[in-house]
Parts: sequence; C-alpha cells; structure tokens
Amino acid sequence: MAFAKVLVANRGAVAVRVVRALRSLGIRSVAVYSEADRDLPHVAMADEAVAIGGAAPRESYLAIERVLDAARRTGADGLHPGYGFLSENAKFAQAVVDAGLGFIGPSPRWIDAMGHKTNARELASAWGLPTGPGTRVVAADDPGVAAQAERIGYPVMVKPAAGGGGIGMLRVDSPGELAQALDRARSAAERGFGVGDVYLEKFVTRPRHVEIQVLGDRHGGVAHLFDRDCSVQRRNQKVIEEAPAPGVPAGRRRELAVRTAEALARAGYDNIGTVEMLLDPAGEFSFLEMNTRLQVEHGVTEAITGVDLVAAQVRSAAGERLAAILPVVPDPSGHAIEARVCAEDPRRFLPSTGTLARFRPPEGPRIRIETGYAEGNTVSPHYDSLLAKVIAHAPSREEAIACLDAALAAFEISGVRTNIPAVRQVLGSDAFRAGHVHTGLLPECLAAAELQAAGVR
Repeated sequence: MAFAKVLVANRGAVAVRVVRALRSLGIRSVAVYSEADRDLPHVAMADEAVAIGGAAPRESYLAIERVLDAARRTGADGLHPGYGFLSENAKFAQAVVDAGLGFIGPSPRWIDAMGHKTNARELASAWGLPTGPGTRVVAADDPGVAAQAERIGYPVMVKPAAGGGGIGMLRVDSPGELAQALDRARSAAERGFGVGDVYLEKFVTRPRHVEIQVLGDRHGGVAHLFDRDCSVQRRNQKVIEEAPAPGVPAGRRRELAVRTAEALARAGYDNIGTVEMLLDPAGEFSFLEMNTRLQVEHGVTEAITGVDLVAAQVRSAAGERLAAILPVVPDPSGHAIEARVCAEDPRRFLPSTGTLARFRPPEGPRIRIETGYAEGNTVSPHYDSLLAKVIAHAPSREEAIACLDAALAAFEISGVRTNIPAVRQVLGSDAFRAGHVHTGLLPECLAAAELQAAGVR
C-alpha cells in the first residue's frame, strides 16, 4: 500500500523530523498535540493538526483511542509513532492495524517479542548473537534466586524485563543487598511499566554501549546500516552518540553488523530496529536489548550513510522491497557525533522548565539541528527534557568533535538551564578525545572538573 496521509503520533523534534520525511515523499501529514503543545513547530509544519487532550501524556499522547480517533477524523491511512510514548506498545500497534491503518514500524508481534527483555535475550541467543550471563524472570518467591546471583557472580544488576530508560535498574554488590533490591526493582517496574517482572544480569564495570542499526522489509529482507556508540550517558540516559564506534576495529564492527542483520533476516524482522550491545573492557560483546522503533540518535547514521532512515522506514511499511529502498548500502563516510541538548541542571540533571526567552540554534555547513522548539515556546514539566539534537559530521572524528563543541558554544538559550556545560566538559576531556568512552565517563568528567575548581590536583 502507498500512503496518502500519515498521522504522526508524537510531539517535538521527532514529530518535526517525521513530517519533513513525509513531505519529501509527497505524503500529507497530520500532527496531534496536547494543550501544552499547541504552539510548537510540529503543529504548524504539518498539513493538518488535531488537538487530542490535556498536557498530561495519559490525557493525550498516551491516550490510544484519542489518537486513533484523530486518524479516523482526518482520513489518515498510516500512523508513525516516532519514539517514546506508544512507539513500542504492541497493543497500540495492533489497534492501529485493526483500525485499518498502516503502522509505520515493525509488526506488533515483533514489538511484543522484543519488548520483554528476557524473551529478547533468549531469542538473541537462539539466533547466535552473544549474550552475557543472566537469568529468566525471577519470581518473587523463588528460593533459588540467591544461588542464581552467586552463579552469575557479584556485582549483578537487577533489571525490569519491560520498559527502559534506566527505571528500576539496581546494582547489587553482595548477597545481603539482593532481596531489598529485588523488591525495589519490582515496585519501580510496576509503577513505571505496569509489569513487575525483573531479572538478573551480570554487572559490567565501565562498559561501552554499541548498537547496530537495521532495516527490514515485509518480504524477508534485512540490511544493516553499521554501528553507533552511545556510551556517554547520565543515569542510564544517552547524552552523546557517534558513528562509527571509536576504538573498535572496522572489520570487527562490520562482522557484528552483518551477523546481526543475517540473524534478523532469518527470523523475519520487518521494519526499522536497533540491536544494542554491551562491550566490556576485555573487548567482548553481549546482547543488551532490541529497540523496535526509530532511535533518537538515528541522525548520526544518516550523516555517515546519506540514507534518510525515516523515509526508508515509511517506504518499508508501505510494502516496498529493501532492494528498491536501499539498492546499494553505502560505505560509511566520515564521522558524526550528536549531543542531546536538554533543559536540565548541568550538574544534578534535574529538569528545568520555563519559557525559551532566547533560542538560537547554531548554523554551519557541518552542523545539523533537530528540534521541536522555537523561541518563545514553553518547556513543560510533562515531557522529556530534550530541547534539541546537535549533530556534527566531518571527515575525521577529531574534526567532528571540534565542530560539535564550537556549535554548542554558539547555541544561545535563555529562560531554562541546559546540560551544554556538562556535554562540553566531556567533549574536551582527554578520555573522550582518545576514544576511551564508557557509561561512567560523564560523571567522571564532572567530578574531575569540580576537583579542579576546588584547587585539588
């Protein structure tokens, strides 16, 4: 089926990005918006816009019937979920299909299969992908849980089997901490995701976070579009992403990407997705999870490949074959780095809300800005703190770092606090410039800066 009109069931930067891709394909777009978002750019950019409820996400962007009603009223024949909100909700994807619309994403069965992390680990292992030590779902009354933790080896991580974003993840260093951690993780998982399932996984010290971008079609084809490194994080949330992953031999990265795509092709994966891996200090990869949606950091892959991933995703969902969408998978060109600019305290990372009295993104031939805000808009407490993504693409990693740092220095924002100082602290660190990235790098850089400011050498 070819889409004539697509509803974008999201807000902000991703809604703007999807509308732009739809326009490039000659497809009309429908935006939805909450009471808090009526003045955001995505509302004005779309061909049509529909108000769907209150500022609280459950009254608008998470209200399945309101979203579907907007699609029916506007005559949309497709729906793009963006990322976040309902993008990895299998029940929503099925409801879209049942309503006679094309869901622009993987089939509901894939969202369901990969949305439960222990199921996903088992599938990855069956496909031949590397998986680290871990367990299945640990029952609340399981008498063998202590023995399972001992077998994995402390420290271990207690993790929710559903959801993401670091919610409910707890490190356990000794047997005496395990029972309380399991109770706390179950409670957090139940509150955050409505599913209290938790499992154990080996804790990796100073790991890297490397992921493989894949694109499938409805005809059994799957291709990879190389790798990204998303190791620089705060509280398990990505802050800086880059492609390709630094410090990993190109042959090894490509072998992992090919292996991943071949496994997913055999399994019948059918749209966009990202396979996330941990890379330990010994250089061993292990499967972490699979995101069955467009990733926030897709722009760095687009920069090095020249492929419009959103347009490719739409064409795949419309039934086109991969051979037509990607007749030739290009070799990666140069290096791309993205910084997430967020409205938050740059030290404690607490959200900062208010009106953007000044919002002047940088410009330049090697810079790309993805944002859902404009000067005068209000940053609401109801949603994610992301203000903009700043992407630099240059022939070398060193040039990309310098370009991104200069762009962040030139980004004029007032009315809210931002994390730009923290991001620039990382970009300027010797460790980052040498490619020695890991998930604890950002707090290490901030701690070093505080010691330096205090006169401690």
